[in-house]
Amino acid sequence: MADMLNAPRTVAGSRIVGLGHYQPERVLTNAELATMVDTSDEWIRTRTGIVERHIARDDETVADMAAAAARAAIADAGLTPGEVELVIVASTSVMDHSPNVAGRVAAELGMTSPVIIDVNTACSGFEHGIALADASIRSAQVTRAVVIGAEKLSSITDWSDRTTCVLTADGAGAFVLEATEEPGVGPIVWGSEPTMSRAVIVEEATDNKFTQDGRMILRWAMSKAAAINHEAVRTAGLTMDDIQVFVPHQANLRIIEPLAEQLGLTDRTVVTDVQVSGNTSAASIPLGLSKWWHEGRIPANAPTLLFGFGGGFAYASQVVLTPDRRP
Repeated sequence: MADMLNAPRTVAGSRIVGLGHYQPERVLTNAELATMVDTSDEWIRTRTGIVERHIARDDETVADMAAAAARAAIADAGLTPGEVELVIVASTSVMDHSPNVAGRVAAELGMTSPVIIDVNTACSGFEHGIALADASIRSAQVTRAVVIGAEKLSSITDWSDRTTCVLTADGAGAFVLEATEEPGVGPIVWGSEPTMSRAVIVEEATDNKFTQDGRMILRWAMSKAAAINHEAVRTAGLTMDDIQVFVPHQANLRIIEPLAEQLGLTDRTVVTDVQVSGNTSAASIPLGLSKWWHEGRIPANAPTLLFGFGGGFAYASQVVLTPDRRP
């Protein structure tokens, strides 16, 4: 019995070996939004930095987009779906509850018998998923995992509310993690602000439509976020001078730019995909990093700081290495 209860064999860690993303074909511009609600291109750009966003078809689901991003990431890693043992999907806009999104992805990709987990910590969900996958690999439960952030925020958007409909968009991004002797995923610094649990809401009382207190979120980001990111870099055994790439949640350009300045990272690569992709919640970090990686804008083997924050009010920050080879 004692042998049966022994802790599992551990491995050194995991690292990213593949990235993929998916965005719907339809592009919704600020000019088109101005015909739907009382707003303008200038108003949206000034307050958010967003120029356009992608919107899914009515018949396109979170699982469809998640599967597309996962398929791309697995191919980028030079693997087949059958070689992946763990599927984690982060999403806050899921309408179908069983089978969960991870199970639907596994079925769509023809996987063998993977572990399937959904995570709902909203905009920081992808980073939570990375931490769970890394822990599973470190404890030798699995060798390879695909972590996906996928959102169809258009389905939970009040298109008559100009304070939120100008932000939201749809899409998915995915990372493949693999066991390695040279760890490429640092410790996560995560937590929540329970006093701000009502800052972002999607619930029955709001007809399951997204609402938020943007000013409260901005104040939190400007006063608390820098310390969380510094702690993540420190626990990874690095200094901010070592960070080559910064990928924050693509909530609003007016948050991203001053936060990068607070962290002293304005002279590094700061992923700012929000202008052309909008706010895609849990999908925004993997979507932005994958797009820039495949465009050749991100170096290989680069210490990269990820930072997600939002609904719950949950946050998560961690340092990862980009893949050690270009696509």
